[in-house]
Amino acid sequence: MALAELSTEQVLMRDIPWETYMSTKLISGTSLQLLRRYDHRSESHRAQLLDDDGPAYVRVFVRVLCDIFKEETVEYVLALIDEMLAANPKRAKLFHDKTLSDEDTYEPFLTHFSCYTLLQKGNWFIQEKSCKILSLIASARPKDQKGSVANGETSNSKKPFTAIDDTLIGLVKWLCEQLKKPSHPTRGVPTAINCLATLLKEPVVRSTFVQMDGIKLLIPLISPASTQQSIQLLYETCLCIWLLSYYEPAIEYLATSRTLPRLIDVVKSSTKEKVVRVIASTLKNLLSKGTLGAQMVDLQLPQVVQSLKAQAWSDEDLLEALNCLEEGLKDNIKKLSSYDMYKQEVLLGHLDWTPVHKDPIFWRENITNFEENDFQILRVLITILDTSSDPRTLAVACFDLSQFIQHHPAGRIIVTDLKAKERAMKLMNHENAEVTKNALLCIQRLLLGAKYASFLQA
Repeated sequence: MALAELSTEQVLMRDIPWETYMSTKLISGTSLQLLRRYDHRSESHRAQLLDDDGPAYVRVFVRVLCDIFKEETVEYVLALIDEMLAANPKRAKLFHDKTLSDEDTYEPFLTHFSCYTLLQKGNWFIQEKSCKILSLIASARPKDQKGSVANGETSNSKKPFTAIDDTLIGLVKWLCEQLKKPSHPTRGVPTAINCLATLLKEPVVRSTFVQMDGIKLLIPLISPASTQQSIQLLYETCLCIWLLSYYEPAIEYLATSRTLPRLIDVVKSSTKEKVVRVIASTLKNLLSKGTLGAQMVDLQLPQVVQSLKAQAWSDEDLLEALNCLEEGLKDNIKKLSSYDMYKQEVLLGHLDWTPVHKDPIFWRENITNFEENDFQILRVLITILDTSSDPRTLAVACFDLSQFIQHHPAGRIIVTDLKAKERAMKLMNHENAEVTKNALLCIQRLLLGAKYASFLQA
């Protein structure tokens, strides 16, 4: 069986020659006794041993990983630790027990420095377990632990301990590499995302991840999922985005990337409560940041939130996030000027007879805004005449062009130069009477110009 296919259960079936290691002085007599008590015992028996003397067993595991380099043994000890933490993740705190202050508990697991061993090996089982274990124990360290020490460095340490910041930076580098070029075809990316979801609450991890352009590696993973594995990957990816939504430099990137539309596309179609909850919480965090609120309105998030609120969710955090989003989006809509709202409507390509279209005050006060970005909105209106199949949208677009011609001093010349006349003339033969009426109005104003346009009624 290939190394990449090894499971923890298979590895734990091995018999490791602990007595041989003791006879060659690779482990001590005390370590041998502890390993004999623990090895090939039931889960309940091992749990009791860890409850009674957990730090002693952690010391043995760490020393074996430091002193023994036979891959079968390294895999075995990593499997023991993985099993121990999978059964109870809080056991990661054992690695920070005060009795281990003379042990560098990070060193055996590191990857990117030449003096460390485990994650450099071309063995996926060792890489994956080392990364996951290191992520858990680094996250479980005491909150007052600074970046210069690993696990309570003592004054009589024989060598400098591994700094937590160095540990975390090394981890982030390896995780980004996995997202770019996975060591394992199916497990590389999920493992990296799983570890990032654990680590991104750390300030140094957030800053390093953003500096390494890591966010762009997450964005392609934000897409609708159907299988259990893909749903979990999607959830953990969105969890990473949620953690980054608390970090200002990351928000700047999120605001200018495809993150927002992807999140909204996923939340529209997802039925998994945990996925909807983490996305709603992320959007709530981002709502007040820069132009993101306006972008959310532009992407029709208010309608999406209404649809989500109509569903039967049981998660209170999700319901609270949806309520906050709804209120925040209402405030954003109020803040948007009438032209902002009009612009969003045009850019979305779906027009209706909202009040601004027939409001002469709107056209008089905002006519110069149409000149922005080389008449971008005017160009979009003209494109709609070619691309839309919705009669109401076509009618409103023709009417708006006629209003631009009427209110802009050079309206007739500009619209003619942009080739709108030919497109409007085609619509005069449209099967819908509303379209033909407004296409005719547009053509009349093009032919007569602003001087006589005021005599024409819509």
